[in-house]
Amino acid sequence: MRESTVFMNGKFVPDHEATVPILTHALHYGTGVFEGIRAYHDPDSGEIMLFRPTDHFERMRRTGTFLNLPLPASPEEMTRIAAELIRRNDFASDVYVRPLAYKSATKVGVSLPPENGFAMIAVPMGAYLDTQKGLHCGISTWRRLPDNSIPCRAKICGAYVNSALAAQEARDRGFDEAIFLNEAGRVAEGSAMNLFLVRDGKLVTPDVTQGILEGITRDTVMKLGWDLLKVTTEARSVDRAELYIADEAFLCGTAAQIAPITRIDGRPIGNGECGAITLELRSLYDRLVRGKLPAYHRWLTPVYGRAGRPVLAGQPV
Repeated sequence: MRESTVFMNGKFVPDHEATVPILTHALHYGTGVFEGIRAYHDPDSGEIMLFRPTDHFERMRRTGTFLNLPLPASPEEMTRIAAELIRRNDFASDVYVRPLAYKSATKVGVSLPPENGFAMIAVPMGAYLDTQKGLHCGISTWRRLPDNSIPCRAKICGAYVNSALAAQEARDRGFDEAIFLNEAGRVAEGSAMNLFLVRDGKLVTPDVTQGILEGITRDTVMKLGWDLLKVTTEARSVDRAELYIADEAFLCGTAAQIAPITRIDGRPIGNGECGAITLELRSLYDRLVRGKLPAYHRWLTPVYGRAGRPVLAGQPV
């Protein structure tokens, strides 16, 4: 099997060279920030297109400010590096790109040392969740981290222990995925994805004060809903009981994409089937990310230049 190429601290290197010392600060204390970026393969043209990469890198730049972790380049240059990374690995499938900025000091001590590192990997990725069937979700006994403990709108590595606890508990209890409540008992999000309900023909999603990530897929769903379906979105607090009486529900995120929910805590949502608005949004989203909706091409960055659109040149190394 061909060894993959990764980008680490300013260079493209073989995977086996991308190592960190065992005393690396981020490994012990979770002092890192990351993003997840999808790139979609269009079988008709053979093109791979990064979806909203500069938006992801801009969010990563903002996230890094919490830990004094600047990115080594602008979001636009980070996008060029991501495209070059995919080209160097010669992928011909859907791809997941994971950039990681981290505290690289090799020392013991709870602090934010000045030494920083940066890496980016790309791996093939299909469905993270089975979006073709409805998910059975369960309310987690773990509460979503409060923003005054670790900022929820930031993708900070150590915070995802909270997500891992909820996700594993859900699977141990026979659910497909977890739903977090926040410290006030209001609905927050899934273990690592945002949550939407459909009520009376409108989308409802917890607002950003409820302990959620300001999701890029969440933003995309709200824009698609209004632009193409004329469905409005209410961003507000959501009680647990409202989940059970929703007409439809779904999770969304970069990895999860748009995943219908048909049961929560054993209770059917709506008629217990994937909802009509959810399915329309899922179809539109899939068409958008594969370049089939020209009005949204501004969100797509082609990697190979096979769709008649110029590519971004990668960083020379």
